[in-house]
Amino acid sequence: MINYLLLHYWQRQRGLYRIILLFAILSTIHCSGSDSRDWWQDTVFYQIYPRSYMDSDGDGVGDLRGITSKLQHLRDAGIGATWMSPIFRSPMVDFGYDIADYMAIQPEYGTMEEFDGMMQEANRLGIRVVLDFVPNHSSDQCEWFLRSVSRDPEYENFYVWHDGRENPTGGEPLPPNNWQSVFYGSAWTYHPQRRQFYLHQFTKEQPDLNFRNPAVVQRMDEVMRFWLGKGVAGFRIDAVNHLFEVEDFRDEPETGTDPDPLSYGFTHHYYTKDLPEVYDTVYHWRSLLDGWTQDHGGPARIMMTEAYANITFTMKYYRSTDGTRLGSHMPFNFLLITDLNRASSSQDFIFTINKWLTYMPRDQEANWVIGNHDQPRVGSRYGTERIDSINMLLMTLPGIAVTYYGEEIGMEDFKDIPREDTRDPTARNINNQIFIDFSRDPERTPFQWDDSMNGGFSTASKTWLPINPNYVELNLKNQKQAEKSHYKTYQLLVELRKYDTFRKGTIQLIPYNDEVVLFIRELTNHDSFVVVLNLGPREQLVDLSIFPRLSQHLKVAVASSSSSISTGDSVERDRLLIEPYDALVLQESYTIRQRLPLGIPLPVSLPSAAKDIAIIATILIALGTGCYHFYRRGSGRGADGVWSRQALLSWCSNYHYYINSKMGEKCDLVVPSL
Repeated sequence: MINYLLLHYWQRQRGLYRIILLFAILSTIHCSGSDSRDWWQDTVFYQIYPRSYMDSDGDGVGDLRGITSKLQHLRDAGIGATWMSPIFRSPMVDFGYDIADYMAIQPEYGTMEEFDGMMQEANRLGIRVVLDFVPNHSSDQCEWFLRSVSRDPEYENFYVWHDGRENPTGGEPLPPNNWQSVFYGSAWTYHPQRRQFYLHQFTKEQPDLNFRNPAVVQRMDEVMRFWLGKGVAGFRIDAVNHLFEVEDFRDEPETGTDPDPLSYGFTHHYYTKDLPEVYDTVYHWRSLLDGWTQDHGGPARIMMTEAYANITFTMKYYRSTDGTRLGSHMPFNFLLITDLNRASSSQDFIFTINKWLTYMPRDQEANWVIGNHDQPRVGSRYGTERIDSINMLLMTLPGIAVTYYGEEIGMEDFKDIPREDTRDPTARNINNQIFIDFSRDPERTPFQWDDSMNGGFSTASKTWLPINPNYVELNLKNQKQAEKSHYKTYQLLVELRKYDTFRKGTIQLIPYNDEVVLFIRELTNHDSFVVVLNLGPREQLVDLSIFPRLSQHLKVAVASSSSSISTGDSVERDRLLIEPYDALVLQESYTIRQRLPLGIPLPVSLPSAAKDIAIIATILIALGTGCYHFYRRGSGRGADGVWSRQALLSWCSNYHYYINSKMGEKCDLVVPSL
């Protein structure tokens, strides 16, 4: 009851309320620190799509020597690790995701010796290399599949085979069930030589491996050990949630939302995705990686997993329910891709960020992915005016940042690729009128290094995909020479992550209004940082006293490239004028913050507790400022116009501050009974 009364009284007696709140909370907080962190927890990962990064031999296709020649770019940008889309021998039906030989290099990319040379250069530059690993399916040209077709006893059950259903009209049997391919059409193809159907959840040239066969698991383990022996730092596991299907091959239930029985949206995928056996396999691979590190020494070998799944399924990749088995170091967080777009409000952004932080186990590491080879680029998805804002969000949230090649310079999708130049198998199955809307080619065009022919990517007369014509202006060379640019902003943001506050500090997020996202990163005895993102087209006057411990004057640590404010400028806490689509990181030196906002001096031994007190106090103060009107319109206020107990608990639940125990101080908050 006391908190209820204090909150109501605060509207009239703010100063007294702060004093009472300060001492009330003092007895409810216990903090302890932890500094144990591994390399991958603080690294910015950079995805390279090998075909589009750099062509060294003039054939129009990127290759390993090209990547090697441009690794210095990653070092200059502050990148610590790269994960590379598949480089293994492949017929290239799905551009490397149909693997014919898991232990050989695709000839148009180079040789094993050139791979070794790339690894040597990466090691020299301090850049770790993670390989894309595709275990769900191979190519139909893989020796394993060819031997399975011929019923070689060693490989007969390497893939998922089925006799199919009897055809009532005679002739070739019917597919076993109503399962669809992700790429449209039935997930079953009849093989006349074996006289059975084989399962392919993607193209028919990508038959699904049978992970219920221990020999398949063993063979994939051997593949991992081979590349670990080559010095790679780990693997990104592709389409991991498709590894298993139910053994009785029952029909999937229809969704009722898509009338086309050949469309992937025609059915729910309860029996072909996210099965419990998937997680057991991931835990097995984590054990293999940890065992390799223990046996061979050196830095941790890591696993990143790709699964487009709901939040509860995704969290299972971190570890087993009982906590006895570890899983993926980084279950990819696609929420910034799947749940947000240019129409999203600040409340949407904060809800989405808190969604991951709320569901994630407290002793695990968050990660943030804003793009990849299957999704439209940031500038095309959020709008080019928000490129710096989204990169700023990526780099200042707690946890690991993952950048897709070209996002550091703000590359955009090229949507004018002619049908005859389309390479994506998904788009090639769609009619001429709408194919580009289903194509992944626009986000896969070659990197734009400079304003020379083909953007400096290749000397070929024709590249494997057309380069975006905007390369003449939008390229790395121009942005390096400019006073302000996306690239220079990106560099500053990556450098900023070296502060312990970003590595181990707390975060508190507030939707200042529909268009302005605010959050503060804090760590005891370290500088504090406030991030201000204006998502909208209007100038905004922002009062940062919503974070009461901030000093009156703040230094600009990073400003978006289009801002009239520059790095190093000083701004007023209470009257910050932020321009349309502007983004700022503001810094407060720890040496300035030596007393509580009430002006009460503290002994040197108390700043840790005081900082945590202020963070919690800020949350309750924000109830009466940033979110007051929200609850006023709803059922959160009682008949007498004061806050209800349920409203208070609901707001705290949805806009709590997140503390990651691996990122700094672990706080146990005891909430008094209301």
